[in-house]
Amino acid sequence: MINEQSNNPLHGITLESIVGFLVDFYGFEKLGSMIRINCFIDNPNISSSLKFLRKTPWARKKVEDLYIKTIRR
Repeated sequence: MINEQSNNPLHGITLESIVGFLVDFYGFEKLGSMIRINCFIDNPNISSSLKFLRKTPWARKKVEDLYIKTIRR
């Protein structure tokens, strides 16, 4: 049986790991300018960002897309 997730770069990576990586790599200020969502701009922290991203699919998609683009550089 072929593993359906073998080509998925997000397989096995938590949203917390993704956000933590992006914050470490870019910082909240740059991240907020790249992805214009308030959880990265107004009093940003990882905990509130995770709550928002778990409830907001369009924002989570933007964060995941940026993560994939960043790791492929």
